Amino acid sequence: MDGYWHRSLLVNLSDGTIQTHDVPNEWFEDYVGGEGIGVRSFMDLADTDKPPLDPSQPLIFTTGPLTGTAAPTSGRTCIVFRSPASGGLGLANVGGHLSPALKKTGYDMIAFTGRAEKPVYVHIDDDVIQIKDAAELWGLGVTDTEAALKATVDSKAFQIASIGPAGENGVMFSAIMTDGERAAGRGGGGAAMGSKNLKAIIVRGTRALPTADPDRLKEVAKKAREELLSEEFVKDEMKPFGTPSFYDSISALGLLPTQNWRRTTWDETMDKVGHAAYHEILEVKPYACSGCPVACGRVTTVKDGPFAGSHGGGPEYETMGAFGSKCLVDDIRAIAKAGHLCNDLGLDTIASGQVIATAMEWQEKGILPAEKADGLDLSWGNGAVLPVLLDKIARRDGIGDLLAKGSKRAAEALGGDAADYVMTVKGVELASCGVRASKGEGISHAVSPRGADHLRPYASVVDAFAYRNSELGIEGDIDFLDDDNQWWVKPFMEFSMTTNLLGTCLFSVITLAIQPSTYAALLSAATGADWDKERLLKAAERVIDLERLANAKFGFTRADDTLPVRLTTEPAPDGRGEGQVANIDVSLDSFYTAMGWDLTTGLPTAETVERLGLADVV
Repeated sequence: MDGYWHRSLLVNLSDGTIQTHDVPNEWFEDYVGGEGIGVRSFMDLADTDKPPLDPSQPLIFTTGPLTGTAAPTSGRTCIVFRSPASGGLGLANVGGHLSPALKKTGYDMIAFTGRAEKPVYVHIDDDVIQIKDAAELWGLGVTDTEAALKATVDSKAFQIASIGPAGENGVMFSAIMTDGERAAGRGGGGAAMGSKNLKAIIVRGTRALPTADPDRLKEVAKKAREELLSEEFVKDEMKPFGTPSFYDSISALGLLPTQNWRRTTWDETMDKVGHAAYHEILEVKPYACSGCPVACGRVTTVKDGPFAGSHGGGPEYETMGAFGSKCLVDDIRAIAKAGHLCNDLGLDTIASGQVIATAMEWQEKGILPAEKADGLDLSWGNGAVLPVLLDKIARRDGIGDLLAKGSKRAAEALGGDAADYVMTVKGVELASCGVRASKGEGISHAVSPRGADHLRPYASVVDAFAYRNSELGIEGDIDFLDDDNQWWVKPFMEFSMTTNLLGTCLFSVITLAIQPSTYAALLSAATGADWDKERLLKAAERVIDLERLANAKFGFTRADDTLPVRLTTEPAPDGRGEGQVANIDVSLDSFYTAMGWDLTTGLPTAETVERLGLADVV
């Protein structure tokens, strides 16, 4: 099958050995690529009897069959690891320009195991792989690390993935960064990388991509771009305003977590934080990942105030929600500064903001008084404290050492009522997408294998924003307040997963812009195999169930598919979901039935395992 190299690279950092392995063709037939083959490889390499940050655990970078091709948004890298935050599968996904460089080396995936005796970085130039001393890089932020590494090479074609101090210090929500501002943030991949004493990888690939029919691929790619750029939200909101455009509409629909999820709207801040104010108050330039015609990313500079001159990527919508509405900070300058600092320190902005919002409520409730927080004032709305606290977290200094554990473990250390204010699923902090006015989104958060997850799928698009798609069979009336009748999450989840397998961006399908049949045609042109939408969606379903089975090996059951107590017991006080709680058990029964999962265990039934051809893996 074309579209792949059928090779993987295994770098053992403990003994310095470097091996090349063949990737079975049936893996590509069954799991397509990207996250699919990454998880399948993870199941062979991971040790369920050892902790997440044990040197034996693998850290796997994967590409997809569309990576670097003419297909729009084909610049995504999937990273698979054992999550220190959840204890189960770690699944991160990042854009930028790293993935095409990886793919052009001639490998479909690169796995790192072991732990170097001293800090190192790995230099990959096609088949020339070297493990080099990183002593002078250790302790540096991401910006300085990238600058130092770029100075060692004579070509701009080299791309870098690195960690900051947060990953070095094992912060549970540290990120792997690329392009200085794009984060593989969820689940603590930075800590996984840091546990190996691996500061960075720098990669260049020069090989032509192995596509079966480049001309046909370009033809279908043109159709895909037309579908993407003609979709109303992409055209009128995402392209001109980027992800900050989400802030206004999400608040309007009662989906904006505010004051640590007490409220669901914050409309009164539109003139301070909304996307129009964002583009007026900050100096803004659009940013595009590899192969993307939308350029939804933003690079910003703070023009005035105490944070004047702060420069970096974002803040994207999730950063605005994390440090803005969740913390009641209505100064976009302070939010931007916090986002810029997270990028340089190598912190996941989603988790960082949620941890701080929880700490603010702990201080309000007397659980974490100022004298126990290094004298810091964690009052709601105090944007000035954000940079101070983030630096402490990344360096595990004072109160930062407690919060670096993540809010769930920090609550366990504090004791008392601290757990009542924790907003996590499987130990991973929730993103800024509400669930009391989108019951489908509650499913997404609860069942994701990587912990709280707003993107697998972004179900609010269907039940709250009222998008429909005939190719997925998602049509007719769907009530955003209906706890039952969650069958439609299954096909949308499968379609969202296809992007992780192909090496494309979820935003190409988040509003159902590029169609399933178009993606199947792109895959056929790349591989030369016969793919239709049914086969593609079934492969995505297979990977979803594979991940479910992988997490079962780490002890996950239906009991872990839950939501924070605030969301299941405290009715929303405002917005379209006013008076609503998330009746997650009702929603799970409906969703499990559609998936063919056992209602008691939450695992695929024997019939489902057999239908998807997973019996040998089990």
